[in-house]
Amino acid sequence: MQDWLSALYIILPIYCTNGAPVIFGGGRPIDGGTSLSDGQRIFGDHKTIRGFASGLLVGIVMGAFESVLFARELMLVAVLASFGALLGDLAGAFVKRRLKFKPGAPLPVLDQLDFVVGAILMVSLVSNLTLGTILILVLVTPPIHFLTNLGAYALGLKSTYW
Repeated sequence: MQDWLSALYIILPIYCTNGAPVIFGGGRPIDGGTSLSDGQRIFGDHKTIRGFASGLLVGIVMGAFESVLFARELMLVAVLASFGALLGDLAGAFVKRRLKFKPGAPLPVLDQLDFVVGAILMVSLVSNLTLGTILILVLVTPPIHFLTNLGAYALGLKSTYW
């Protein structure tokens, strides 16, 4: 049961963090339009300053909610998890650009887990995550990610279902 609770405390802020840029993003790209020597953008147009900021803010709000309801120490976990999720997503975009994938093109597994891996790495700085918690995060995320993307597509928030 402890593994499920630990996973849930991380899932709530990172899923909200990951979804917020779809709703609140747009504007100036984080990479400022800069390309590397391979001719590809660092992250691309879909990774924006407003998206990053809104994702972090939404994750922090979720962390505040969790810390009031459950335990004060969850605030730090939520902040680190949210920041890690955003960094993981940027790392995924960076890899996709290096592999010459067009922005928005799917890359299964990476697209579903980059933000989770980033969150796990950041949270592990302050918490000893069990293998069970990590497995739960990794195994439940792909189907949930697919369903939320499908929902965002159906609502017109995304132009693709992935």
